[in-house]
Amino acid sequence: MACTWMIRAGAEATPTAEPSADMSLPCASAILMDAATGQVLYEQNADAALPPASVTKIMTLLLVMEAIDEGRIALADMVAVSANAASMGGSQVYLKEGETMSVEEMLKCVIIASANDCAVALAEFVAGSEEAFVQAMNDRADELGMKNTHFENTNGLDDTVTAHLTSARDIAIMSRELISHEKILEYSGIWMDTIRDGSFGLTNTNRLVRFYPGCTGLKTGSTAKAKFCISATAKRDGLSLICVIMAAETRDVRNATAAKLLDWGFANYGLYQSEAREYTIPIKGGVASQLQLRGEPFTACIPKGQGNKVSAEVILPEMLSAPVGKGDAIGEIVYRLGENEIGRVPILASEGVEKMDFGTLFCRLLAQFLLI
Repeated sequence: MACTWMIRAGAEATPTAEPSADMSLPCASAILMDAATGQVLYEQNADAALPPASVTKIMTLLLVMEAIDEGRIALADMVAVSANAASMGGSQVYLKEGETMSVEEMLKCVIIASANDCAVALAEFVAGSEEAFVQAMNDRADELGMKNTHFENTNGLDDTVTAHLTSARDIAIMSRELISHEKILEYSGIWMDTIRDGSFGLTNTNRLVRFYPGCTGLKTGSTAKAKFCISATAKRDGLSLICVIMAAETRDVRNATAAKLLDWGFANYGLYQSEAREYTIPIKGGVASQLQLRGEPFTACIPKGQGNKVSAEVILPEMLSAPVGKGDAIGEIVYRLGENEIGRVPILASEGVEKMDFGTLFCRLLAQFLLI
C-alpha cells in the first residue's frame, strides 16, 4: 500500500497526504486516481491481476465510443441481435434473436443495467464477431499500457474463461480513457431509465450514483469468482476522481469502501490550476523583431492547503532566430511543489515569423535612410 505522485514519466515519486492508520481497505485491491492527470493518490495491491466481472465492460464501451468517434458506427444505427448475443445469461435486457435496437439504447443498457447481451451485440456490430472484438480489446489494453490485463470476452462472465484478468490500476487507466468521452458520463449518471418505448425499465447497478454526492458513474461487477468490484467516478469542486475496488466480500462492503476512499481523496486533495501565460522574446533575422509566446494552462491534483507552495520555473532562450512556425515549442514551464516536480507544460509560438529576405532588408534600410 502506498500513496505516491505519478504525474509524468521521469518525475520523482514522492509520498504525499499519507493515509491514516485505518485506511487498509477490506478488499483485495484498490486504487484512487485523479482523472485529469492520471496521478495516483492511493493504492493497495493495485497491480494484482484479478477477475473483474462486468467491470470488463469499460473496455467494451471504450471501443464502441471510439468506433462512433471514427465514424464507423453511429448512435442511431440499428443493431440486429444474433443468437449468440441473445444467449447470454446474467445481467441482461432479454434480447431476442432478430430483435433490433439502436446503438444508443444498447449503450444505455450496458452502462446502466450491465446488460451482457447488449455488450455482445455491440461487439459483433463493431467488429463482425465477438472474437475479433476481444482481440481489439486486448490490443487497446496494450496501447494504454495495461500491463496486467487479458480479456477473453466482452462482458466479464467468468464461468468458462481461464485467464480473464485485470488489475485495479489497469481498470483506472481504461476508466480514465472512457470518461474522456463525455457522452458516457451522461449515461452513467442516470439512476433510472427505460428502453423499448418505455416498456422495459433500467435501474443503475451503481448505487453510488444515487447515494454518493458527486458520483458521476461508472461501472460495477460481481461474480462468484470476482466477488464485488467497482470503478466509481466522482467530481467535487472541479476535482474528478476514479476509485477502483476489487474483490470486496459483499455489495455493501464494496460501495462503502469506494465511498470511504473517495471521501479520503476529496478531504485531502484539491485542484491546482494555472491559467495560460503570455511571453515575448526577441527574434533576429525575422520580418518581426519580437515573438509572442503562450505557456499552456496547467492543472494538478495536490494536497489541500499546499497551493501557495507551488512554484513555476520558466525555461526560455534569451533570443531566437527566424524562421519560427506558429505552434513551435520554444520552451516550457516546470511546476514544483516544494522541491518535487509535479508537472510541466510547453511554451508555444503564438504566431509564425518568417526569415527576412534581401528585398525586405533593403526596403527597411532605405526607409531608415530616407527618415534621416
